Amino acid sequence: MEIWLPIVVTLVVAGVIVGVMVTIHSTLGPKRPSAVKGEAFECGNPPSGSAWGRFSVRFYLTALLFLVFDVEIIFLYPWAVELRKLGMFGFVEALIFIAILFVGLIYAWERGALDWD
Repeated sequence: MEIWLPIVVTLVVAGVIVGVMVTIHSTLGPKRPSAVKGEAFECGNPPSGSAWGRFSVRFYLTALLFLVFDVEIIFLYPWAVELRKLGMFGFVEALIFIAILFVGLIYAWERGALDWD
Protein backbone atom coordinates (compact mmCIF):
# COMPACT_ATOMS: atom_id res chain seq x y z
CA MET A 1 0.00 0.00 0.00
CA GLU A 2 2.96 2.32 0.56
CA ILE A 3 3.70 2.32 -3.16
CA TRP A 4 0.23 3.65 -4.05
CA LEU A 5 0.07 6.34 -1.37
CA PRO A 6 1.95 9.04 -3.35
CA ILE A 7 -0.21 8.39 -6.41
CA VAL A 8 -3.42 8.63 -4.39
CA VAL A 9 -2.23 11.81 -2.67
CA THR A 10 -1.33 13.36 -6.05
CA LEU A 11 -4.74 12.50 -7.51
CA VAL A 12 -6.56 13.89 -4.45
CA VAL A 13 -4.54 17.13 -4.51
CA ALA A 14 -5.14 17.51 -8.26
CA GLY A 15 -8.87 16.92 -7.76
CA VAL A 16 -9.04 19.50 -4.97
CA ILE A 17 -7.18 22.08 -7.07
CA VAL A 18 -9.51 21.52 -10.04
CA GLY A 19 -12.57 21.70 -7.80
CA VAL A 20 -11.40 24.96 -6.20
CA MET A 21 -10.64 26.54 -9.60
CA VAL A 22 -14.02 25.55 -11.06
CA THR A 23 -15.84 26.82 -7.96
CA ILE A 24 -13.99 30.16 -8.01
CA HIS A 25 -14.71 30.60 -11.72
CA SER A 26 -18.39 29.78 -11.39
CA THR A 27 -18.89 32.14 -8.43
CA LEU A 28 -16.63 35.07 -9.38
CA GLY A 29 -16.43 34.85 -13.17
CA PRO A 30 -18.30 37.30 -15.41
CA LYS A 31 -21.67 36.15 -16.69
CA ARG A 32 -22.59 38.42 -19.60
CA PRO A 33 -23.45 36.24 -22.61
CA SER A 34 -23.82 37.90 -26.00
CA ALA A 35 -24.30 36.89 -29.63
CA VAL A 36 -20.70 37.76 -30.47
CA LYS A 37 -19.33 35.60 -27.66
CA GLY A 38 -21.52 32.73 -28.79
CA GLU A 39 -20.09 32.64 -32.33
CA ALA A 40 -17.48 30.11 -33.34
CA PHE A 41 -13.95 31.51 -33.42
CA GLU A 42 -11.97 30.64 -36.55
CA CYS A 43 -8.52 32.20 -36.14
CA GLY A 44 -9.79 35.77 -36.38
CA ASN A 45 -11.70 35.15 -39.60
CA PRO A 46 -15.46 35.46 -39.76
CA PRO A 47 -17.17 32.06 -39.58
CA SER A 48 -17.91 30.57 -42.98
CA GLY A 49 -20.22 27.70 -43.74
CA SER A 50 -21.90 25.25 -41.45
CA ALA A 51 -20.17 23.81 -38.41
CA TRP A 52 -21.48 20.41 -39.49
CA GLY A 53 -19.57 20.27 -42.79
CA ARG A 54 -18.24 16.93 -43.97
CA PHE A 55 -14.56 16.15 -44.15
CA SER A 56 -12.95 14.01 -46.79
CA VAL A 57 -12.24 10.40 -45.90
CA ARG A 58 -8.58 11.12 -46.70
CA PHE A 59 -8.44 13.43 -43.68
CA TYR A 60 -9.51 10.61 -41.37
CA LEU A 61 -7.20 8.13 -43.10
CA THR A 62 -4.22 10.44 -42.61
CA ALA A 63 -5.13 10.96 -38.96
CA LEU A 64 -5.51 7.22 -38.44
CA LEU A 65 -2.16 6.51 -40.09
CA PHE A 66 -0.53 9.11 -37.87
CA LEU A 67 -2.02 7.52 -34.75
CA VAL A 68 -1.00 4.02 -35.79
CA PHE A 69 2.60 4.97 -36.46
CA ASP A 70 2.75 7.21 -33.39
CA VAL A 71 1.54 4.42 -31.10
CA GLU A 72 3.92 1.95 -32.71
CA ILE A 73 6.85 4.26 -31.98
CA ILE A 74 5.81 4.30 -28.32
CA PHE A 75 6.43 0.55 -28.27
CA LEU A 76 10.10 1.25 -28.99
CA TYR A 77 10.67 3.09 -25.68
CA PRO A 78 10.65 -0.01 -23.44
CA TRP A 79 12.97 -1.70 -25.93
CA ALA A 80 15.37 1.24 -25.77
CA VAL A 81 15.39 1.16 -21.97
CA GLU A 82 16.15 -2.56 -21.83
CA LEU A 83 18.47 -2.71 -24.85
CA ARG A 84 21.56 -3.89 -22.95
CA LYS A 85 19.66 -6.71 -21.22
CA LEU A 86 18.03 -7.90 -24.44
CA GLY A 87 21.31 -8.18 -26.32
CA MET A 88 21.52 -9.06 -29.99
CA PHE A 89 18.19 -10.92 -29.96
CA GLY A 90 16.34 -7.80 -28.81
CA PHE A 91 18.17 -5.69 -31.37
CA VAL A 92 17.21 -8.02 -34.24
CA GLU A 93 13.59 -8.13 -33.03
CA ALA A 94 13.45 -4.32 -32.97
CA LEU A 95 14.89 -4.16 -36.48
CA ILE A 96 12.21 -6.59 -37.68
CA PHE A 97 9.54 -4.44 -35.99
CA ILE A 98 10.89 -1.27 -37.62
CA ALA A 99 11.10 -3.03 -40.99
CA ILE A 100 7.42 -4.06 -40.74
CA LEU A 101 6.50 -0.45 -39.93
CA PHE A 102 8.55 0.77 -42.87
CA VAL A 103 6.84 -1.70 -45.23
CA GLY A 104 3.46 -0.46 -43.94
CA LEU A 105 4.48 3.13 -44.57
CA ILE A 106 5.64 2.34 -48.12
CA TYR A 107 2.37 0.47 -48.77
CA ALA A 108 0.29 3.44 -47.55
CA TRP A 109 2.42 5.81 -49.61
CA GLU A 110 2.08 3.72 -52.78
CA ARG A 111 -1.68 3.44 -52.31
CA GLY A 112 -1.91 7.25 -52.18
CA ALA A 113 -3.00 7.46 -48.55
CA LEU A 114 -0.51 10.26 -47.90
CA ASP A 115 -1.36 12.35 -50.97
CA TRP A 116 -3.04 15.58 -49.95
CA ASP A 117 -5.14 16.77 -52.89
